[in-house]
Amino acid sequence: MTGILCSIVKEEREIVQTAQTAEEVWREYYIPLLGEAQVSYMVEKFQSAQAIAQQIADGYTYYLLEADGNVVGYAGVCPGDGYLFLSKLYIRKEERGRGFASKALALVKDTAKERGFSRIRLTVNKGNANSIAVYKNWGFETVDSVVTDIGEGFVMDDYVMELVLNT
Repeated sequence: MTGILCSIVKEEREIVQTAQTAEEVWREYYIPLLGEAQVSYMVEKFQSAQAIAQQIADGYTYYLLEADGNVVGYAGVCPGDGYLFLSKLYIRKEERGRGFASKALALVKDTAKERGFSRIRLTVNKGNANSIAVYKNWGFETVDSVVTDIGEGFVMDDYVMELVLNT
């Protein structure tokens, strides 16, 4: 496997690339889990180019993950209350299983340490068994369970998972 390039999303074209990747990944992965209507709503509300640009303006950092000149996925983080929140970590279907997510997590760990955080938190859909297993394998532990109303009659039913970093 070649190296992965993790660049911070800043320019409009990078935001658009991230949003296009988000729509592709979300539709492929989440429609069987959440249904077409909720996925369409969530992509527009949270992962459209406009939403991503606003999140960046609000303090999120997005990383575009590339290998061999192709976008393989993306990640997004933002500061939480005493932790770095891993808001997004998505890899395109054809690129999964090649170590890209692990490399992205290493970047997130470095980012957390650089920003003075000793913990990383994330939320994961309770029905997302594959991702839960990956996070547990990486050392994350479930610390809470939350149901969040996201509007239009939809909710996110998630586990909150946390990784304590070695200092």
